[in-house]
Amino acid sequence: MPPRKSNTLTEAELRLMKILWRRGESAVTDLVAALPEDEPLAYNSVLTTIRILEQKGYVEHRQEGRAFLYIPCVAEDEASRTEVRNVLGRFFGNSREQLVLSLLGDDEIGAEELERLKDAIRSASAEKGTGE
Repeated sequence: MPPRKSNTLTEAELRLMKILWRRGESAVTDLVAALPEDEPLAYNSVLTTIRILEQKGYVEHRQEGRAFLYIPCVAEDEASRTEVRNVLGRFFGNSREQLVLSLLGDDEIGAEELERLKDAIRSASAEKGTGE
């Protein structure tokens, strides 16, 4: 049985999506040129990856002359929320509380970051009318 297709983004796919979100409509040659020099990808690799992104529904293309121009059809914040929901479901049984507790248990979290999180929780509580 073949593995099921995933709609999550691989690292290479995410790199190209970040370029598209930043630049907007781009040809494959534009994407290759926009990649950081320390993380290059060959033209054929970029072409294969962008076609996979199109199959996944992240980009669409239009033809201009002989070139295909690709444009994101999923906003960055929407893709981000989808990825978080995927992690939430896969690792935390869809429990936001377990996800947050996992993050809070991380030794690398600093006092300033904790304060910003507290403020975000207070703000979200106030918006929902639940108080603290």
